[in-house]
Amino acid sequence: MAYPYFPATYGNPYQPQMMPQYQQTQQQGGLVWVQGIEGAKSHPVGAGQSVLLMDSESNCFFIKSADASGMPLPLRIFDYTERTAQNAPKTAQETHTEPPIDLSAYVTRDELENRIAQICAEYERKDNRNQNQQKGGQNNGK
Repeated sequence: MAYPYFPATYGNPYQPQMMPQYQQTQQQGGLVWVQGIEGAKSHPVGAGQSVLLMDSESNCFFIKSADASGMPLPLRIFDYTERTAQNAPKTAQETHTEPPIDLSAYVTRDELENRIAQICAEYERKDNRNQNQQKGGQNNGK
């Protein structure tokens, strides 16, 4: 019996497809403890992953990452200290200071009202002149 030919691009329907198995490693408690920088350097990290490593010997932690191809990125080291009420950061409202506003480019309400009155008076004078000229022109035309 001859078996039908199936190109490799379509796969063989008689052979089950192998699905890649991804294994997620999750530590109980959410923290991974290592002994010093050597322990952090030797801790495995999957491709495209980052892991937080807590140092059990000093007050620091590490972030170890690998790129998509699995090549390890430089180990990042951070120090941490305890915050107390004396050195706690202030709230955002306490630390936020607004820059001073330059009000020299603005006018006061009184200045604005005076200017409006000047413009209205000037407009009325011009309007009166135009009316006088029209009356004078009508009288000359009779």
